[in-house]
Amino acid sequence: MTPNFYLWMIPLLPLAGAAINGLLGKRFSRQTVSAVALTFCIAAFGWALFVVSKFSGLVLPHVETLAPWLRAGNFQVDFAFQLDQLSLVMLLIVTGVGSLIHIYSVGYMWEEGGFYRFFSYLNLFMFFMLTLILASNYLLMFIGWEGVGLASYLLIGFFFVKDSAASAGKKAFIVNRIGDFGLLIALFLLIKHFGTLNFVPLFQNIASMPVETASAGLLTTIGLLLMVGACGKSAQIPLYVWLPDAMEGPTPVSALIHAATMVTAGVYMVARSHTIFERAPMALTVIAIIGCLTALFAATIGVTQTDIKKVLAYSTISQLGYMFIACGVAAFSAGIFHLMTHAFFKGLLFLAAGSVIHAVGGEQDMRKMGGLRKKIPYTFWTMTAGTFAIAGIPGLAGFFSKDEILWRAYQASWAYWAIGLFTAFLTSFYMFRLWFMTFFGEYKGEPESRAQGHDSHGHDTQVHEGHGHSGVHESPMVMVLPLILLAILSVVGGYVGVPGSLGGQNHFDKFLGPVFRSTAPALNAHHEQPGETAPPEQTTEGHEPEAGHGTEIIFTGISVSAGFLGLFLAWLLYVNKPQLPQRIAASLGSFYHAVLNKYYVDEIYATLFVKPLIDGSTSILWHGVDQGVIDASVNSTADGAREVSDSLRHMQSGNLRSYAGWIAAGAAAVIAYMIWMGTR
Repeated sequence: MTPNFYLWMIPLLPLAGAAINGLLGKRFSRQTVSAVALTFCIAAFGWALFVVSKFSGLVLPHVETLAPWLRAGNFQVDFAFQLDQLSLVMLLIVTGVGSLIHIYSVGYMWEEGGFYRFFSYLNLFMFFMLTLILASNYLLMFIGWEGVGLASYLLIGFFFVKDSAASAGKKAFIVNRIGDFGLLIALFLLIKHFGTLNFVPLFQNIASMPVETASAGLLTTIGLLLMVGACGKSAQIPLYVWLPDAMEGPTPVSALIHAATMVTAGVYMVARSHTIFERAPMALTVIAIIGCLTALFAATIGVTQTDIKKVLAYSTISQLGYMFIACGVAAFSAGIFHLMTHAFFKGLLFLAAGSVIHAVGGEQDMRKMGGLRKKIPYTFWTMTAGTFAIAGIPGLAGFFSKDEILWRAYQASWAYWAIGLFTAFLTSFYMFRLWFMTFFGEYKGEPESRAQGHDSHGHDTQVHEGHGHSGVHESPMVMVLPLILLAILSVVGGYVGVPGSLGGQNHFDKFLGPVFRSTAPALNAHHEQPGETAPPEQTTEGHEPEAGHGTEIIFTGISVSAGFLGLFLAWLLYVNKPQLPQRIAASLGSFYHAVLNKYYVDEIYATLFVKPLIDGSTSILWHGVDQGVIDASVNSTADGAREVSDSLRHMQSGNLRSYAGWIAAGAAAVIAYMIWMGTR
């Protein structure tokens, strides 16, 4: 008999926490609000660990149906949850890292207004994200998909008295809806052609279909539409513009939503849909190209940013591009591996950045920092671990996952590898630039107390992050402990995926292998460039190369050298010769200003789309649709009703002779009509 683990309880626990704090939290003390939020979130993590303890005895995929949901002819979808190796990895990431961020948030948000509201939103986000990853069908996944969009809107705009925060929340919500439109069309096509959205029967049907190598067909179309949805949620070109602005939300929100969970939903969806993409090589190629462009594009912008959170925001976009490269070359397990390690070190980096902001009274400009390593030692050493991890320094988590992606990218195309390598160099440079500017040299700023506003209930709402203490100070232990645990994971988390070339067994790849290998055709050929032959080391997903370890070690050495080169260049420019960056910026002229202003993409979008569609008296949506169609139809109906009633009103004259005449005329008309019908 198949065991029942009540998987539905895992998302339900944080939902209960969200409901309790949302409905009653205003009456609770901050201690009670914290206890409710943490208890239900950590309980979800505990339930996930219980599932892990019983996982080896399951027949996979393990599906638990809670109730029938939707019936329409032969189409049916159940409210059901699915567990396999992929969803288990995501489950542990979301509940584990999410619990640490909840703990950190207690200290970080303690002095903020709307404390209960924040934790209600945070628990609500956890509910929707867990629903997304445990769903056994696309429809339930879509509910979670839209739910995390709603929760992110609420969390990004948490400081709603700030216009920039409110605008950032709306921007994230609207841009994600653009991607969601593509996802919805893909689901409609799946319903029309396969009659189901349940993963198991759907992927079994698709597995029997041939690879669309000759031309774009149904699966290519579906794959490209799914990719559009993934580009919106995972902030890829051209829909990445919402994520940098989302830094207006509290820093724990940046760590949870924009590093560890929500932005990885698109990568997870692509990996979950691998059966479709494996038979749509054109869609895979587009994903790889978009990943390359996004990784490089965002990394160049990150080099010039001075806001500590904006640097990390563009770093997140760039690292998500890496994950897209992995998926685009059909190395899905490598993409999920980097998703996991990225959750560790980027969650750590955002939380450490929040600790820095907390220490200096809300300041986010790195040019006003410096010399903090001795004043906030816990923050310094933990952020050091995260910085070295993301830079790909050997032995740390990012080294193993990044090199796995670069090696798989090289097997597909040297161009993908070259772009990924240069991006790795830029990543190391801008992260060590952040590290040196923040912690080394002399302190250049003064602590500033935050301005205060009022929320809708008249309570104080801090509209700038940080805490208004005098002097630079270390964060409380409730914030430091999650930093330490994430730092440990950032150091050792990659050892589950040590490749054979370095003497490991790549256990992570083997663990996910049954998910991606079960229906995978031979995929590598579709990546070959004209006139090229595939390297002999190529393998399908889930297998370690049997040969070419020497070549892999050489390429590993090249990527490590790129990381150390970035470290050296950052030290040279920001420690040894700090006057050089300004000279270089001046010599680059307009190109530097273009990069500094993020290539003016937001301004271009505003000119081409926002103003014509939304802003101004001549905009299409406001003037053309809202006023010209919606308002006009309502107003015309009202005007017509008024004219008809006015005409009828004048007929009521009170004159009996007039009434009698109308009756006679009506009777004559009825008689004439009856006579005419009788003669036909």
